[in-house]
Amino acid sequence: MKKRTIKKIIRGQRATDGAGVRLVRVIGYHDVEDFDPFLMLDSFDSTDPSDYIAGFPMHPHRGIETITYLISGKIEHEDSLGNKGTIHAGESQWMTAGSGILHQEMPKDDGRMLGFQLWLNLPRAEKMTAPAYLSITPEMMGHATKEKADIRVLSESFEDAAGVTPAHIPATIYDIALSEGGKIELPTKKDETVFVFLIEGNAVIDGQLILSKSAVLFEEGDYLSVSAEPDSALRMIFFSGKPLHEPIAWGGPIVMNTREELNLAFDELDRGTFIKR
Repeated sequence: MKKRTIKKIIRGQRATDGAGVRLVRVIGYHDVEDFDPFLMLDSFDSTDPSDYIAGFPMHPHRGIETITYLISGKIEHEDSLGNKGTIHAGESQWMTAGSGILHQEMPKDDGRMLGFQLWLNLPRAEKMTAPAYLSITPEMMGHATKEKADIRVLSESFEDAAGVTPAHIPATIYDIALSEGGKIELPTKKDETVFVFLIEGNAVIDGQLILSKSAVLFEEGDYLSVSAEPDSALRMIFFSGKPLHEPIAWGGPIVMNTREELNLAFDELDRGTFIKR
């Protein structure tokens, strides 16, 4: 069994997006080759409503899936297809933008806002699939405990604990809480891109102290090992997905395979033909 070692560490940087939401941008445009099929990861962590209340007013997406997960907080959302709802603490929303959608996400003043949004690339054959939502509630998530680790399975499975099975690209996502001094070894699929995001607390990996709000990308292998510091707990998100190895043409909220496809998407936005019924 080969242990995965650290390939790359990215410390999240403070950024502003939407109508003025202050967040931590962890991975983005310049990281797509290493993190394929994962495109972007933004983290939210604030107890000040002025950091997030402006939200993300109506905006387009095409060619990707967005996965939003809240550990704490509340986000109201609606879209151009008439869908409307609320993401509560402990819930996740898996949105397939596919051929095109206009939607908005508006966080509410609800104490601490802690969570993330991940952009997952759709393969060429699925870029123009019909838009769809999957609401992942706590009862749909698998749950496992292992020594000092508590594991919530948002998608795919961990041992006997199963979450949802995504329709278009089978990414695996766990929310893992390690108590003080806790350690966990996680089996991984050899042919997949694997990284963890330290959403709350520091970690020790390969004998190295990794600071909170960092993404740690791993080399190939059969498993990885992560520990919490002796005197503090750790909350981390585990991500794994098979790389697409496809060309990427990325413009703001739209990700296609070619510049021509990207130009067409923006032309359709201008002409009012972006939404495909």
